[in-house]
Amino acid sequence: MSRSGPVSRASSFAHILKKNVGDQTGHKKVSSFANVTSEDSGRDQYGRPKVGIAELMERYKSGQTHSVSALHQLSQVLGFQLDLKETVTTGNVTTLYFAYCAVIDGVEYKTGMGVNKKEAKAKAAQLALQDLIPVLENQGAFHGAVAGIPGPPPLPVREPPTSEPHSGILVHERKNNPLEEQILNAVKESFTKLLSMYPELSGCGSTVAAFVTQSSTGYEVVAIGTGSYNTKESITPNGRILHDSHAVVTARRSLLRYLYRHLLLFFSKNNHLQEKSIFQQDEKTKLLSLKSDVKLHLYMNQLPKGAAQIPPHLRLNPLSMSAWEVNNQISLHVTIEGKVFSVFSSTVDQIASKVVSMSTTDKITQWQVLGFQGALLSHFMEPVYVSSILIGDESCSNTRGMEIAVNQRVDGVTTKLPMYYCVVRPHISLVTNITPPGVPSAQRTLSINWSQGDVSLEVVNGLEGKTVEESPFKSGPALASRLCKAAMLSRFNLVAKEAQREDLMCAASYREAKVQMMAKPYQEAKSVFKSYLALKGFGSWVEKPSVSEHFSM
Repeated sequence: MSRSGPVSRASSFAHILKKNVGDQTGHKKVSSFANVTSEDSGRDQYGRPKVGIAELMERYKSGQTHSVSALHQLSQVLGFQLDLKETVTTGNVTTLYFAYCAVIDGVEYKTGMGVNKKEAKAKAAQLALQDLIPVLENQGAFHGAVAGIPGPPPLPVREPPTSEPHSGILVHERKNNPLEEQILNAVKESFTKLLSMYPELSGCGSTVAAFVTQSSTGYEVVAIGTGSYNTKESITPNGRILHDSHAVVTARRSLLRYLYRHLLLFFSKNNHLQEKSIFQQDEKTKLLSLKSDVKLHLYMNQLPKGAAQIPPHLRLNPLSMSAWEVNNQISLHVTIEGKVFSVFSSTVDQIASKVVSMSTTDKITQWQVLGFQGALLSHFMEPVYVSSILIGDESCSNTRGMEIAVNQRVDGVTTKLPMYYCVVRPHISLVTNITPPGVPSAQRTLSINWSQGDVSLEVVNGLEGKTVEESPFKSGPALASRLCKAAMLSRFNLVAKEAQREDLMCAASYREAKVQMMAKPYQEAKSVFKSYLALKGFGSWVEKPSVSEHFSM
């Protein structure tokens, strides 16, 4: 990645503008920067945001929009790849300062420094905008930057550059960088150690996901999950059936248990325990956030089910691609007893009696907008996102499907979301697989889960949604999993008590706890997210019956 001066950065950005918003269809070009704005706020008939570059920049200049938000919004309107990357300080500045720079389509902009990461990112975004705004104002053409252009809605897809003209696909070489190596080593060491304690469970590791924290003390695996199925059981009103046991979903629910533990540490009256917590508190909002040196990473040894598994040979060309291919490849998907279907599939309409879960890919897309913490934890904390997604699927030759599914499908939604919520674009890369091939068929339906601090593994039958009798950990004779909704509500009530939140302790049910006052921004963001996907043509999010959340402890 090159470190370019202001001149080369400006010329690079001018090239980006020409590439992404140049006149390609014969429509008239917009003649000046001032005329870029569309008809006020809102959406056109195709669900595209009616916000122009001029309006975005005016909001930023008047102080209505934070520099980081402005830069992200600009990237969505103009379609360039943006990353705020931590870097080194310049000029031998003391290391007590943090340093970040904006990277736009591979070009690094000036380094911003601050006493914490939030301040450094804001400064980096501000410096980048100082370079970009003059370029924008001097450009004479902004076709595509506004909504209202006649014709079919463009697919939210940018084809990758290709070095193989016949295939049209960019193949990523698996060269792990030092950060990825440390994450992989941590996952491999933890997973191998867990299975060595229970060799009889070695067949449960065909599909593995893990969350890893990165901090000043190193890399730690904090949650692990395996599994490839969702339950065939009916929806129950007691919250004690685990409906989805796919690896990433299992690992994410294990991550929630880890977050609950650290909330208890933070709200304890013991200073020593509070220091061990990964959380810090905003004095104004009183919401918690991860400490400035803590980042979260996700490892998967297989591509998640759903749109991420788009066939590598399929070119998403709006001039040649049929509507059927669009609907069935990059649409929302559901899983039924481990099988995956597009929401547009006729099969989905014929299985009303089955438990349906959204695909793992769609859930990852949702979590990168709403945060991995979910509704209940939103009472206490700001959204938590992953910085990178590592894919150890040896059969995968490129990250194109994940980029489309997780990033490009939600381009433009940030401006509609309430405070704290945004589209966080994780760095997605192919890495080596840390798990051995081959799984006994008798154990394919089993799912294991573990969270940092657990003494033993829990084994769940994915089709039954309950812990198996042979599981090293069992919560009780009913065999309800420690990951089920009832277990999460129990932890929520415990944290509410420790935090002395009487407003939360009076919730009559799981559902009421999810929609109380402090979780309303989360529910608003969730509604915006789902409506946006539907408006963009990806289909409707399939909801489970509300009866599954009307239980209390």
